[in-house]
Amino acid sequence: MTGTLAAIGAGLAVIGAGIGIGNIGSKAMEAIARQPEVVGDIRSNMILMAALIEGAALIAIILSIFVK
Repeated sequence: MTGTLAAIGAGLAVIGAGIGIGNIGSKAMEAIARQPEVVGDIRSNMILMAALIEGAALIAIILSIFVK
């Protein structure tokens, strides 16, 4: 039973991270379309936020597997 719950937790972490990174990408493209002169700042902030979300998802996956 514990393995099943860990798999569900890991799956939810991956789905949540995918949705979050997708939202960041779409909002960044909208912002770049509105203000093309600040593309560098928007891109760097987008990459930073995507990395933070990915790190949080990785921690959630590790915790769901190893914490029983």
